[in-house]
Amino acid sequence: MLLSNPADTTRTGIKFTRRNDLDPATRLYIAYTALTAQMFGLWGTVTQLSRDYAISRTFVYMLANTLEESMPVMFGPAVAYTQTLEERNISIQLLLSLRLEGKCSIDGVSTIMKRIGAGISSAGLISRLLTETGKLLPDTLETGSDSLEYVVYLSDEIFAHSVPILITVEPASSAILKIELADNRKAEQWKKHFESIQNNGYIPWLLVTDEGPGLCTAHADILSDVTRQPDTYHAVAHTLGQWANRLEQAAYKAISVEYNCEQKLNSAKSDLVVEKRLDAYFCAVNISIDSIKRYEDFCYLYSNIIKNLQPFDKAGNLRNRKKAEKNIDAALDLIIELNHAGITKQVMKVKRVLPELLNYFDTAELVISECKDIAIDGETLKTLCVAWQWEKEAVKSKNIKRKQRALKEELFYLEFAEGNIQDGYHYIKQKVYRKLDKIVQSSALVECINSIIRPYLNTSRNHITQEQLNLIMFYHNHRRYHAGKRKGYTPMEILTGIKQEKDWTDIIIDIIREKSPGLLLNL
Repeated sequence: MLLSNPADTTRTGIKFTRRNDLDPATRLYIAYTALTAQMFGLWGTVTQLSRDYAISRTFVYMLANTLEESMPVMFGPAVAYTQTLEERNISIQLLLSLRLEGKCSIDGVSTIMKRIGAGISSAGLISRLLTETGKLLPDTLETGSDSLEYVVYLSDEIFAHSVPILITVEPASSAILKIELADNRKAEQWKKHFESIQNNGYIPWLLVTDEGPGLCTAHADILSDVTRQPDTYHAVAHTLGQWANRLEQAAYKAISVEYNCEQKLNSAKSDLVVEKRLDAYFCAVNISIDSIKRYEDFCYLYSNIIKNLQPFDKAGNLRNRKKAEKNIDAALDLIIELNHAGITKQVMKVKRVLPELLNYFDTAELVISECKDIAIDGETLKTLCVAWQWEKEAVKSKNIKRKQRALKEELFYLEFAEGNIQDGYHYIKQKVYRKLDKIVQSSALVECINSIIRPYLNTSRNHITQEQLNLIMFYHNHRRYHAGKRKGYTPMEILTGIKQEKDWTDIIIDIIREKSPGLLLNL
């Protein structure tokens, strides 16, 4: 592997590129020379090889280690014990579990496998096996039949270092529909991404995205007949919410300045100094009053915007979309009157997306119509709607006190609903919740997926490959949740409604046997 520019210490892109001119014979010579030097203590040989062939020292050591690990197989005596195919399968399942469930690095997996005496334990062999397995897995989910499935596309970008990873998730199940390592995040790339998912049988009836130009252009070009739901978190909470903390800090700073001015005034002796410091004190008092008022007014108006973004009111009634939009617009106008340039700039961004921002109200109206077919009375349905809304608040809240309050409120309304329903309560509650989950307001779930993928990026030092992404996607879609509202289910079970009988590692072994049986035999 060739260092792209050894002298450029500021470069943050790809550090190594494939050296196609290093044929197997040259690589064997490099490995032999380095290994010989290590055995006889000839220092400096690895550095010299690195310079002679313009390769990294890490690559030289990797070749030497691979050769050393291969020597017992090629030149050693016949081994009395050979792993059976079943034992080899168990070893593969173990290393898959360590890598994906345990989130161990390749070196960490190798160390553990060696410690327990597993047959597959060298870092090079583990890396090759994971890569070859990833090649057998798709980067796009298929329906598995000729039928078309209509789903919600929740699409966003995450990054491995500076390289974009395009991802689309189905929010109700959390199943990843497609994940790909991309050259860029422009419209053309997103159009190919969406077309690939549609070709595999998953057709969008709703698209949820942020205001990324590539995403928005791709939607306008090839999915114009599909409603796009702007991400309310990025459009409002992320844009305006941060100003609450900033204004609060500004108010406390103004109060501190006022206090200091008062202390200085109290210590003044001469009339001239008293008069001068009195002017400074009154000026600080006015600034403090203005800062506190701006903070309180902003928080009041911002909380009203957030309240009108909620699909249901406190009684469980579905809000009127036009009225909610009018209330939000009025609150934004009043925020502009606070005469804060930074906040006004962000308010104008919200105003630009406001006409589309409440598209989820139309979905909510359809969902409520579907819920009315369930055998419960209207008041109980409203109670479950309020409980569901509090559950959403608990999930997205990062403040522990707000989370606990939201969970307490949800429990209160659920107890009331249970008293009304009694027989079949759990089934009805689950059915209503699943229907209400169709009301999608943001792409926050992608952030959750990002938190799942991020440890693998970290252990790979952000040098991720498509094969690794394929493995991560397969694992996520077929792993079984152990907590949360999806507890006991895999994303694929929720998406397809078909029970998954096998563990995800067993399914991968079956795929290897079907598509590349030699991979198991040649380890």
